[in-house]
Amino acid sequence: MKGLSVLFFLVLVGCIDDPLKDSKNDTGMVESDAGMLDSSSDKTDLGVDDGGVSGTAFGSVCNYKNNFSMGPECRSYFGNWDATTARADCVSVQGTLSTGSCETENLLGNCDVPANDGTVTWHLYGEAGGCMFAKLGCGFAKDGVYRPSDVCEDDMTPETKPFTPPVQICTEPLEGEPAGMSENGEVCTWQLISGSTEEGRKYEDYASCDVIRTQRPFRPYPRPNDAEREDTRLNDPTYKAELDWVKKQIQASACVCCHASTLTAPQGVSNWDIDQPGNFMNGFYDSGLALGANWITSESFGTFPPEDNNGFDRSISGVPSTNPLRMKAFFENELAFRGKSEADFETSKPFGGPLYDQLVYEPTACANGEGVDANGVITWSGTPARYIYVLESGSKNPTVAPNLDKPEGTLWRIDVAPEDEPLDSGSVTYGVVSGATQVIPESGEPTALTSGTEYYLYVTADVVVPVTRCLFTAP
Repeated sequence: MKGLSVLFFLVLVGCIDDPLKDSKNDTGMVESDAGMLDSSSDKTDLGVDDGGVSGTAFGSVCNYKNNFSMGPECRSYFGNWDATTARADCVSVQGTLSTGSCETENLLGNCDVPANDGTVTWHLYGEAGGCMFAKLGCGFAKDGVYRPSDVCEDDMTPETKPFTPPVQICTEPLEGEPAGMSENGEVCTWQLISGSTEEGRKYEDYASCDVIRTQRPFRPYPRPNDAEREDTRLNDPTYKAELDWVKKQIQASACVCCHASTLTAPQGVSNWDIDQPGNFMNGFYDSGLALGANWITSESFGTFPPEDNNGFDRSISGVPSTNPLRMKAFFENELAFRGKSEADFETSKPFGGPLYDQLVYEPTACANGEGVDANGVITWSGTPARYIYVLESGSKNPTVAPNLDKPEGTLWRIDVAPEDEPLDSGSVTYGVVSGATQVIPESGEPTALTSGTEYYLYVTADVVVPVTRCLFTAP
């Protein structure tokens, strides 16, 4: 992974709200005084503990909030860093650069990442139960080396499970429910974050929420403090009926797997909770309502066509619905009730976090021998891989199923099954399938590479975990 704008502690994406958005200024960035650092203090040693990293510690640290865990994190800089380069890195994570050292309380581990001809160390914090998340987060960084704290040293198993690929499950309807819409009266449901079962049914009855929560590491998020406030709108039969319809639509979709406390106990829900007392709409932050209204796009989450998802559509409203215009209008009315208009979100960054970042990523030239050599051997830098793409130069970045993982211009793609070992760099030959499944092309050999032509190598350790994304010229 090139660069330092790496975001980890990924959450289950599909219907997630970002509470930090409401604290951001008009540019979409958290207010920071990072730009106020005096550049004359380029390399003063203020006693920052290098944690075992060799080199001169740059005398300032970057404190910021992780946009996904919502917890504090800190970066310290070693080697060839100065005020200008450290400030730029700190601003990239919307942080505050200051003198001093990173805190050690609640430290889960440190991640040493080569950068700027030196090292930047990410100090990862949280409760002991987050040890594997910290390790996973470091694994997202190119050549990152993870050093667990004493708290996590003996808590590094089991290993984080690989992403569970999507599968459509067809089963008979529950006793007492009507026949399904599929062949032989079955109910067919995609077991994927963006999937929905049939209208009027509950998603957890026809697919596994436990599997859904493995497709992104699940992590609970707090609701607004006044989420359970009294809401007189519940006394209005028309409003109450519409709210109940929205809840039933959500219950039919995989969104419910992280937004219903009855399904996520004892961990807690990821922000809003359809099971909370009172009006569950009050558990949404403004940005979450804007997602529902599609005022902030969430296209990077991926979406099924309605005809393949039991009629549920989320291309018009951010929350899947069999009547997306009705769903969109409901969320727009919720925003209007709070005095918000679409103009309030014009500068908001699209939802998706690392999914969006990958979607708009601009690849650079391969280095250090990365690419496909004259014998077809594929080399990448970083960890072993489960997904390997060779694409035409200029192709969109492949991201998530069901509609963003097979971009036009993909010449060859192979996947490693979750139960199999990932592939090492140098062990894969273009067009030769061993220890994996060829996905593109569906059959036969891929198009031969043309000498002197530029191509795009895209390698990921798992879904949403890029290792190498670079442009190479075929020899």
